[in-house]
Amino acid sequence: MQATSFTYDPGTRSGSVLLDDGTPVDFGAPAFDAGGLLLLRPGQRVRIETEGEGTSLRITLVTLQTL
Repeated sequence: MQATSFTYDPGTRSGSVLLDDGTPVDFGAPAFDAGGLLLLRPGQRVRIETEGEGTSLRITLVTLQTL
C-alpha cells in the first residue's frame, strides 16, 4: 500500500502517514526501523505494510516508494 509521509519525529523514530483517501495513520519506531530508513521528510511518498483494518489498522513497515 502507498501513502504520503505526514509527520516524523527523529527522536522517537515515529510519525504518521496520510493514506490516499486522506486518512492519517500513526506508526511507531518498530515500523520505521523495519524499513531501514534513516530519515523521513513530510511529503515523501512511502510504501507501507499494515495489519488489521478500520480503527485497529497498524503500520508494520514504512519504506520509501521506488519505481
